[in-house]
Amino acid sequence: MNYNDYELKEYTGTERQWDVSAAFPVLMRKVYLWMTLALAITGFTAYAVASSPGILQAIYSNQILFWGLMIGEFGLVIGVSAAINRLSLTTATLMFVLYSVINGALMSYIFLAYTASSIATVFFITAGTFAAMAVIGYTTKTDLSSLRKYLLMALIGIIIATLVNVFFVKSTGFDLILSYAGVLIFVGLTAYDSQKIKEMLMQAPDAGETAQKYALLGALSLYLDFINLFIYLLRIFGKRE
Repeated sequence: MNYNDYELKEYTGTERQWDVSAAFPVLMRKVYLWMTLALAITGFTAYAVASSPGILQAIYSNQILFWGLMIGEFGLVIGVSAAINRLSLTTATLMFVLYSVINGALMSYIFLAYTASSIATVFFITAGTFAAMAVIGYTTKTDLSSLRKYLLMALIGIIIATLVNVFFVKSTGFDLILSYAGVLIFVGLTAYDSQKIKEMLMQAPDAGETAQKYALLGALSLYLDFINLFIYLLRIFGKRE
């Protein structure tokens, strides 16, 4: 995510300090509010689709629809991230909501593959792990930006390795190793993103629409961290039906 395009207004002395201190807590609350709402939308959609055999069959038996949804959600993430400066706050928010719905529909399989109790257990494990790493990223004085390139390289590597395993190797043991690696990657990304969001929003001169759009972008990053962390932990600790 590119935070360097954020343009700051010129403030001096106590006026600048007052504006930063006033805007920052408001924007941080919005980050976690948007993230929480997106997770709730995803969870509700996943459960609703899993409870509807007709919709579930339509998604997973129709390759055109399935891949259309996959491409659509990928396009929404790229669109929001790349065009955030050109989008209105309302449009960006609607795109985030739509992404949450599509992601929920595609995640509906977990209610068929895993027991409800293990899904709930892993969700709380994810929430605890995510919260701990978010706090570390928010409070640490260490600059985590140096980790970014390594985490991104590891993420690309795990995506390629997963595709190779799915289509060629088909090893459950290798899949478990990849799941542990995925947990480590998204634990690191959670801390990194938390620090970068804090740094970005601390520089916001006000809580206007421009700053709120960047808060929304931060919420999207943390949402993706949480979802991916949850999926990898579910592969490790989830109990099959």
